[in-house]
Amino acid sequence: MNYLAHAHLSFHHPEILVGNMISDFVKGKKQFEYPDLIQKGIRLHRAIDTFTDIHPATQKAKIIFKPAVGTYAGAFMDVVYDHFLAADVNEFTKNGLQLFSAEVYNQLSEREKHLPEKFAHIFPYMRTQNWLYHYRFTEGLEKSFGGLVRRASYLDSYGEAFTVFTNRYEELGDHYRVFFPEVKQFAAEHLASLLE
Repeated sequence: MNYLAHAHLSFHHPEILVGNMISDFVKGKKQFEYPDLIQKGIRLHRAIDTFTDIHPATQKAKIIFKPAVGTYAGAFMDVVYDHFLAADVNEFTKNGLQLFSAEVYNQLSEREKHLPEKFAHIFPYMRTQNWLYHYRFTEGLEKSFGGLVRRASYLDSYGEAFTVFTNRYEELGDHYRVFFPEVKQFAAEHLASLLE
């Protein structure tokens, strides 16, 4: 899952949030250089990613994207899940998503000394362009698809993936609706066990 879901599944714990947001930028034993709660956030992120990758709904959704983007299907689904989460009225009102996004940016800013260099580099763009809120809109999702293509080794366009997203929108939404309540419960239980 992408930034919005990892932020939301930090359950308003600021240090857990930091770890959950920076995990992909922390390699190997570097995680042990962080304060205990940030380390737990890193571990929570990795557990969520594993749960997501093996979940049957994710497996089915990735098949939809595979002809367009090959092995990057999982990365595209991460972004698509964030879009459906941002638009999920059971999780956020429109105003609630704005407030939540601002809370996340503020909590990360207050703990800036813990942000690894690569994340610290993208964070100002995340904040000024309000990535977390803009996942709600197809234009925001399209920008995220563009970012994936720029980082990918063998993709030169997101056009085909965006067409798949548009044409199979309801089906992809159905996969999200099966998946998200289960990952939310898993994350809450896993975080509780980490904090024991």
